[in-house]
Amino acid sequence: MGKTMTAVFDGRVLRPESPVDLESDTRYLVTIEEISPASTSLDAWALLESLIGTIEAPEDWASEHGSRMKGQANDRGSSDSS
Repeated sequence: MGKTMTAVFDGRVLRPESPVDLESDTRYLVTIEEISPASTSLDAWALLESLIGTIEAPEDWASEHGSRMKGQANDRGSSDSS
């Protein structure tokens, strides 16, 4: 199972910015991706705005939320009139 975490490189070692749940003396494959300074200081609204358009869903997703949650979505083009 993969985990994603942030860490800071101090010139010698990577130091996680939060506690990690990893076993000692175990080898792990680590992929490094640099985080731009701007992305680390986003407030909640800026973060949410950055995620707009990242989820693909039907255009009526919000308007039929209640029906979809009950499994009663009325798909467009369906001949079912319920």
